[in-house]
Amino acid sequence: MSQSRRLAAILAADVAGYSRLMGADEEGTHERLKALRRELLDPKIAEHHGRVVKSTGDGVLVEFPSVVDAVRCAVAVQQAMPERNTGIGAESRIELRIGINLGDVIVEPDDLYGDGVNIAARIEALADAGGVFVSNTVHDHVRDRLPFVFEDLGEQQVKNIARPVRVYRVRDAVAKSPLALPSPVLPLPDRPSIAVLPFANMSGDPEQEYFADGMVEEIITALSRIRWLFVIARNSSFTYKGQTIEVKQVGCELGVRYVLEGSVRKAGGRVRITAQLIDAITGAHLWADRFDGSLEDVFELQDKVASSVAGVIEPALQAAEAARSSDRRIIDLTAYDLYLRAFALVAPSNRRAPDALRLLEQAIVHNPHYGPALALAAVCCSVLVSDGRSEDPDIDTARGLDFARRALEVASDDPGVLVNIAASSSYFGEDIGSMTALVDRALALNPSFARAWRISGTLRIWAGQPDIAIEHLETSRRLNPRARVGGLSANIGIAHFCSRRFDQALPMLRLAVHDDPSQAGDTASSPPATRSWAGSTRRERRSTGSGS
Repeated sequence: MSQSRRLAAILAADVAGYSRLMGADEEGTHERLKALRRELLDPKIAEHHGRVVKSTGDGVLVEFPSVVDAVRCAVAVQQAMPERNTGIGAESRIELRIGINLGDVIVEPDDLYGDGVNIAARIEALADAGGVFVSNTVHDHVRDRLPFVFEDLGEQQVKNIARPVRVYRVRDAVAKSPLALPSPVLPLPDRPSIAVLPFANMSGDPEQEYFADGMVEEIITALSRIRWLFVIARNSSFTYKGQTIEVKQVGCELGVRYVLEGSVRKAGGRVRITAQLIDAITGAHLWADRFDGSLEDVFELQDKVASSVAGVIEPALQAAEAARSSDRRIIDLTAYDLYLRAFALVAPSNRRAPDALRLLEQAIVHNPHYGPALALAAVCCSVLVSDGRSEDPDIDTARGLDFARRALEVASDDPGVLVNIAASSSYFGEDIGSMTALVDRALALNPSFARAWRISGTLRIWAGQPDIAIEHLETSRRLNPRARVGGLSANIGIAHFCSRRFDQALPMLRLAVHDDPSQAGDTASSPPATRSWAGSTRRERRSTGSGS
């Protein structure tokens, strides 16, 4: 028997912050939701000829034969919500998010299926609290029939849908309803962007506000040292202090893709700080961690947490940006996108360095003065030569040095560029002291740059300074504790070996081989105390393309 299909307008709605509301007052929230359905949602749906397909604890899926009626119903519901929330504290208000799509659906007696439904649900997940978001198909059908303004939010990549979906925010142009945000929506910058919101003081002690605020200021300062990152100033971030607000709304109002939020809890002389990184477009949580410390030296603790957060967030953001770029269509690629794709290829390992180099060459054609692409191209050239995959080592050496020279000319103040220049040029025979000076400059610009500390440690081994090398490698590990331990442990072990601390070298080398068995052949070779690239050094030079 063939399936029944039809074209339908699908409205998906849910309650923003439902889990938080239920956690605070389960019975009260449940009763208020039942009243909301009975007194507002069901009457409005019936008035606009809709049919409730199914409902969940906090959501509802509705089918309309007319897409015009679907949008009218959504706006009418959202216009009525502020009155229902009168006299209710911001933390207890029920606010709806609504998404609407027009598409082909598979009809079952008690449900609807298909991309038409899935897209509506994904658009609803993008919506602001109190907002109505619609797909481009809805917009095309109703834009000349309804007195509303439709704000184009651009194409959005949504989960389990192959193609990006163009999304619009509905604004009530006549009544100036709460659907309109109080602040204009800012476009995203041309590089990764982040806002650090004021951390919540969970201690119940107003005296600790100074510590929470100081913590955020230190983190903003640390993140601002990352040259490729656009960081919103403190004055703008702190306008949200004391407010309960959707992360997606913050992203729209400040024009950022990522938001960092957190809390501070004090107990006796100890303090616990939690932080989480969120994609403001999709609402996805990218990273979370907690930090414990003593309040005996407040400023030292603030510095420690700020540097740790910045050190961990940098690779997390790079990974998120690389994943986002990999989903973009080929025709949309810019020099930055091509660079991100190349970075994603060599970050896990250097096996795909030739493919990465081809992407970087395309990026350089797009923008011959793009420092990060030039510097990473130099690294890829050094990988090909060191791994024996170069068809002409002399030519690739000359190319690598040329890429490095050009990168230094255009981006001498970019820490990532400086580190990649030092890592590649050292292999090509440039002076170790000069290359170490480049890494020192990178660390002066960004003291939380985990990879710079790692490359600095490696260079110190080659320079015959194993104790300094260990200190720098351990700093790298502390700043990026989730990085793979193989290459880092191998170099710490080699540094101990160079200092003839064999009892300390052996456990580190075993750990390296356990994490990455391919280290075994290299770590068995003579450790480098000079400029030689034999043995373990060759393994580390093959890993200089990674983002760890």
